[in-house]
Amino acid sequence: MKRHRNVKIVATLGPSSSTYEVIRALVEAGADVFRLNMSHGSHDEIRARHEIIRQVEADLGFPIAILADLQGPKLRVGTFANESEELEDGAAFRLDLSDAPGDASRVQLPHKEIFDALEPGASLLVNDGKIRLKVRDCGADFADCEVMVGGTISNRKGVNVPDVVLPLAALSPKDKKDLEFVCELGVDWLALSFVQRAADVEEARALAKGRASVLSKIEKPAAVRAFEEILAVSDGIMVARGDLGVEMPVHAVPTIQKRLTRLCRAAAKPVIVATQMLESMIESPMPTRAEVGDVAAAIYEGVDAIMLSAESAAGQYPVEAVQTMDNVAGEVESDPTYTEIIEASRRADSSSVAGAITAAAREIAEKTQVKAICCFSESGTTALMVARERPRVPIVAMTSLEKTARQLCLVWGTNCVVVPPVMRFKMAVVEAVRAAKALGLAEEKDNIVVTAGVPFNTPGSTNILRVAPCEERLIFASEPE
Repeated sequence: MKRHRNVKIVATLGPSSSTYEVIRALVEAGADVFRLNMSHGSHDEIRARHEIIRQVEADLGFPIAILADLQGPKLRVGTFANESEELEDGAAFRLDLSDAPGDASRVQLPHKEIFDALEPGASLLVNDGKIRLKVRDCGADFADCEVMVGGTISNRKGVNVPDVVLPLAALSPKDKKDLEFVCELGVDWLALSFVQRAADVEEARALAKGRASVLSKIEKPAAVRAFEEILAVSDGIMVARGDLGVEMPVHAVPTIQKRLTRLCRAAAKPVIVATQMLESMIESPMPTRAEVGDVAAAIYEGVDAIMLSAESAAGQYPVEAVQTMDNVAGEVESDPTYTEIIEASRRADSSSVAGAITAAAREIAEKTQVKAICCFSESGTTALMVARERPRVPIVAMTSLEKTARQLCLVWGTNCVVVPPVMRFKMAVVEAVRAAKALGLAEEKDNIVVTAGVPFNTPGSTNILRVAPCEERLIFASEPE
C-alpha cells in the first residue's frame, strides 16, 4: 500500500481495538505500526492481538510492524488505613519501608533502591507530579520530606524520582518474561521503558538476541543527559513525553523533543513522538486545535512516527483518531514550508561510502525527473540512510526478509516490499522497476534511482547507484551484469 504521506502512524491496541474488523479499519485509516502495551493485558490477549494483526497483514498483502512496549519497573507507594489522605503544603511526611498502613504523616515506599540513592534536597513526585515532596533528611530505610505541593494521596500511586539515577535495572522480572514471550511470538520492535543509561539498552539487546529491534523510551532526565550514548546502542527512540513531562519542567519538553529528533535523524535511526497527541479524542470525535498543532509540529520536525496511546486503545473513536493523524500529516506534508524546514535541517554525511551514495541518490532524484529511490536492504541499513536524507520523491525499500520489511514500516517515507533474493544487480534493477510500477509510483516512460550493496546480502555494503529506465527491455539491453 502506498500512503500519501511520509510520517508513519503508530496505534496502540486495547479494549477498543482488539477485533479483526477494528484493526483492519485502523490500517485502512492509516496505521502503519501497532503497539502492544505489556502493562495491560495477559499473554493470551497479547497473542490474540498479534495473530489478528498478522491475519490483516496477509489479507491486505503488505507488511505491518508490531511494537511490544515493555512495562519497566513501577515505583509506587503502599496503602493507607483510610485508603487516602490529604497532604497540606508545608507539612512533614515520611516515606519508609514499614508495611504498616499509611496515614497523614507517613506511608510505605517498598523500594529500598530509592532510599539508597536519595540525598537531602532531592524531589519526589507522586501521582504524576500532582504531589511534590522535598527530601529534608534520609537514610537506608526512610526519607523525611516536606510537602511542597499538597493534595490527595491514595493507595499505590506512582512515584517519580527525577533528580537521581536509580540503581534499578530497566528490565524487571516481569519485563524479562514479557520480552521472551513477545520475541518468540515474533514482534518486530521492543520498546524499553525506564532507560537511564546505555547499559540498560545493551541488556535488552542481549536478551532479544536479534529477534527484534530495540527502541529506547526517553522518559527520565538521566536518559536525556546520557542520550547520545543511549542512541548509539539503540535501534530507535521514543520521546515518551508523559513521564518526561512529570520529571522535568513541562516547558522544557518541546525543546528536548526537537533536539532528540535532530540527533536521531543525523544518526539515521527512527524516532517516535508519543503521549497525549490527540488526548481529547478518547471521548470526543474531534480533536482540539492545540492537539492538531502538536501533531503538526512533530511532523514539521521530521519525526519518523507519531503515536496514539489511549486514543486508539481505550477511546471511543480509535479509527477517527488515526484518520485525524493521517489528515494532519497529508496537510502538513503538502505545505511548501514543510519541505523548506526538512531540507534546512538536513545534515550531510560524507563520512562513509554508503552515506555519500544515499545523499547522491537524493540529489539526483530531486534535480532530475526520477520518480522514486529504490533501495535493496537486507538489514535495513540502506533504507534508513536513504530515509535520513528525507528526499522529495518516494522511497521503495526492498528486501527478501519479511522481518526487515516489517521493521522498516516504522521508518519515514519507506514503502516496504518483500522481493525474491537477487544475486545480480541487473535483476535487482528489474525488481525495483516492477515494485515502483506496482505501487503506482512510476510508469514505463519514467526513470528511477536504484541503490544496493554488491556483493548482495552483506549488511552495510551500499556501494552502487544506478539511474534506470522503467521499461524492462531497456534494462536488459543496457544494464551491466
